[in-house]
Amino acid sequence: MTHRTPTRFSLAPLLLVCAIMASCAGPVGHGRMTGQAAPPAQPEQASAINAKPGWTFQRHAVAAANPLAAEVGLAVLRDGGSAVDAAVAVQMVLTLVEPQSSGIGGGAFLMHHDGRRVQAFDGRETAPAAATERLFLDDSGKPLPFLKALVGGRSVGVPGTVAMLALAHRQHGKLPWAQLLAPAIDLSEQGFAVSPRLHTLLAADTTLKADPVAAAYFYRADGQPHAVGHVLKNPELAAVLRQIAAQGPSALSQGPVAQAMVDKVRLHPSNPGMMTLDDLKRYQPRERDPLCHVWRANQRDLRLCGFPPPSSGAIAIGQILGLLARTPQSESPPTSGQQKPEWLHAYTEASRLAFADRALYVADPDFVPAPAGRWTSLLDPAYLDQRALLITPTRMPQAPAGQPGGAVSAWAPMPEQPEYGTSHISIADAFGNTLAMTTTIESGFGARLMVNTNQGRAGGFLLNNELTDFSFAPTDAQGKPVANRVEPGKRPRSSMSPTLVFDHVSGKLLMSAGSPGGAFIIHFTAKTLLGTQQWGLSPQAAIDLPNLATTGGPLFLEEKRFSAATVQALQALGHTVNEVALTSGLQALQRSNLDSRPVWLGGADPRREGIVAGD
Repeated sequence: MTHRTPTRFSLAPLLLVCAIMASCAGPVGHGRMTGQAAPPAQPEQASAINAKPGWTFQRHAVAAANPLAAEVGLAVLRDGGSAVDAAVAVQMVLTLVEPQSSGIGGGAFLMHHDGRRVQAFDGRETAPAAATERLFLDDSGKPLPFLKALVGGRSVGVPGTVAMLALAHRQHGKLPWAQLLAPAIDLSEQGFAVSPRLHTLLAADTTLKADPVAAAYFYRADGQPHAVGHVLKNPELAAVLRQIAAQGPSALSQGPVAQAMVDKVRLHPSNPGMMTLDDLKRYQPRERDPLCHVWRANQRDLRLCGFPPPSSGAIAIGQILGLLARTPQSESPPTSGQQKPEWLHAYTEASRLAFADRALYVADPDFVPAPAGRWTSLLDPAYLDQRALLITPTRMPQAPAGQPGGAVSAWAPMPEQPEYGTSHISIADAFGNTLAMTTTIESGFGARLMVNTNQGRAGGFLLNNELTDFSFAPTDAQGKPVANRVEPGKRPRSSMSPTLVFDHVSGKLLMSAGSPGGAFIIHFTAKTLLGTQQWGLSPQAAIDLPNLATTGGPLFLEEKRFSAATVQALQALGHTVNEVALTSGLQALQRSNLDSRPVWLGGADPRREGIVAGD
């Protein structure tokens, strides 16, 4: 008999989980350079490695980036809630306990399968109506330094997470909306223990303390962050969540909370933004057609369904996997957790080709047409056959963009710039619903602006810096426009890659997966798909594999995970190799059969604090 836990539950067991998590956290070292290029700016720095056991459940499961959030999601499922119900509750708790990564001041993509159809819910932020393509240019027309653009109101996009979740809840929710916000309200009022990761990131951040509200909430009077285990209460967030519980997403588009957001953005003392109340009122989440394609892995055909543009994730992952499958290294499994240099080379070259197409073509589809009239043209077998011919035994000097369907691009490639973010949630309920949701405020702690309605309550919620995902440079030197340039009302290109995997023949759902990690989300998710579907690993074993990533230039390998011989072999093939911390935050659920009983296998990234909870 399944034990049922009411949605309003005792917080003591959850606080114990956090205390256990704090006791087993250890420090993580910094990376060493083995090449000449500077390491990428990581979305969030490394904090600790905590080995995860992997999980098995029969009924339902929640994989989330913080134990408190995962346990709240499980309580909702036990109460008879759907996967979407649990996602709402999980996101509200993450706003409180993982404020550096996501929250009600940001955006999200949600992939949902109800046993019959796949849906893609778009809660990506939008540029204000007053924004122009010169948003991130200085007075001389040159792109601003990234940190100067990021911190303050200039970078804040119109938030969409709550509106998107409300749309999904109207279609797939089973429990009342207000009931789903109750756990986060309770936790905000009673407080939660500051985790080792939150403490580490607060100590490392150099700009958050410039915001008086954030400084008073996250830091002590001496300027140091609250200690690990300190019980942090957020009465302001509790009040905001009560308004959202009563009014739905309109609580963030009109009234005192909306005005406080606008004031925070427009009245920033050194870097004001353009967002208005009208921008908040006009925001609409979108339901888009999912981007699905066939991938042959381990002698069977799978159907991968991911998020379409404005995300670049599904296209890039599909291209990488498709190109890799066309090389002699396609079925080379790792040995003792290590890939051969030849495989790493083929993967890197496939990735460089995918990122070249991404830089040229992918942007908000409401503003930029797909090449050859459809985004799947970038995944056509004939196109991938042609592109795979460019992968040779040594590194390409340059990885060019292609011409899918014979399309001639009118765009200039987007110059490389930092990307940040995020948090991932995978949930399966007992009713046959499964979802993958990646959610973000972009950089760690977003724009470093904490919204407070000035009613004498401590805390609040952080605003995103999502507009920095647009190209700072609107054109190239010849005046050719960049597809992902800033335009009013436009959604910035994303790398978020919430992914659902199906058996192509039977249609049975096999997996939900995704990760944070900025542009490297694409690689972290691809690694997990290869591990589980190509090499037959459990979700946890696949997540534990070493990370590697490139956006077209140097190859980055996870520090202390690759042998010196492997690094030297890659350098001999022409690659610039850097060993750095690659802090993924993968969460995954995989449907499997053990002793003829269908079960969910769960995995969570040891590089962050997530767990999988279920029955």
